[in-house]
Amino acid sequence: MREATALGFDPGRVAILAHEGFPDRAKTALGVLRYADYDVAAVLDRELAGAGDHTVRDLVADDRVQDVPVVGRADEAPAFDTLVIGIAPIGGGFDRSWRGDVERALRAGADVVAGLHYRLNDDAAFVDLAAEHGARLVDVREPPADLTVSDGRAREVDATVVGTVGTDCSTGKMTTTCELVRAARARGIDTAMVPTGQTGILVAGWGIAIDRTVADFAAGATERLVTAAADRDLLVVEGQGSLVHPAYSGVTTSILHGAMPDALVLCHQAGRGAVHGYESFAIPPVGRVASLYESLADPVAPAGVVAGALDTHELDDGVDEALATYGDALDVPAADPVRDGADALVDAIVEATDLEP
Repeated sequence: MREATALGFDPGRVAILAHEGFPDRAKTALGVLRYADYDVAAVLDRELAGAGDHTVRDLVADDRVQDVPVVGRADEAPAFDTLVIGIAPIGGGFDRSWRGDVERALRAGADVVAGLHYRLNDDAAFVDLAAEHGARLVDVREPPADLTVSDGRAREVDATVVGTVGTDCSTGKMTTTCELVRAARARGIDTAMVPTGQTGILVAGWGIAIDRTVADFAAGATERLVTAAADRDLLVVEGQGSLVHPAYSGVTTSILHGAMPDALVLCHQAGRGAVHGYESFAIPPVGRVASLYESLADPVAPAGVVAGALDTHELDDGVDEALATYGDALDVPAADPVRDGADALVDAIVEATDLEP
């Protein structure tokens, strides 16, 4: 367990709330289970718990995730010190049906951590319960108070900077970022993850949730993160949203221009043809999406898409064909970093940049 975390304190044993969303709609829960250095006691999902006894690996066939029980309520979980809300609906709101478990955790003296736009510390009932029982409320998405506009200097850092970008939300940008960091470190490259969202912040132990910043300061916040980690050889900047997303393209652009990456890895989910939650908006052909990223980057800091990461977890058959088709459409190497690891993606980055393995 790390001594210092994104929470500012050691969370001890953690329970993760993921009601009716685990695993596919609970990105934060799955990311923490797979990549964060936390001792997880249980996942809370009342729908799954009501359907019978489950553990995480009954639902996620990946030996990198912690295998813990799935329970229905906070008071049914093994003892824990911190409750992490591991699901974020569109818009980052707080579902009223979660209140009971948050209140149970606070009454037991457990801290509660959330990466929502809804601030726990603005909820008077939670604040009173926390004070009464000696618990803490932590809003991971809260940005620093001293952010400013970008100075346009991120390209000046000595590190090679790679950005993960996507065709949509939930296409594996955070996962690809973590896998790139793992693969690069395994070959001796001094690498850091630059977290720009709540899950990445929980995993890496630092960062700024760019989508919570004042719009004028979003690129500046990204630049601050890049310059703060500039003593590494490789920085992998976690992307958010998508340039073709009708709601979230603004944060995508701010990260792209604030980070000024040297290269991009485009993330996509196999078979997805429309923007998730906005199905009337078709995702353009992936080659066109790659060209959009390159065209938008070019006036500020040119960067090419040098590799493609494809999420194939919903495919039972045809994985190799899907990867080949995706790579051909982008004219770059492609891999599913969860199934295959990210070595091929790191190779592509090394070949396209000045990074020395």
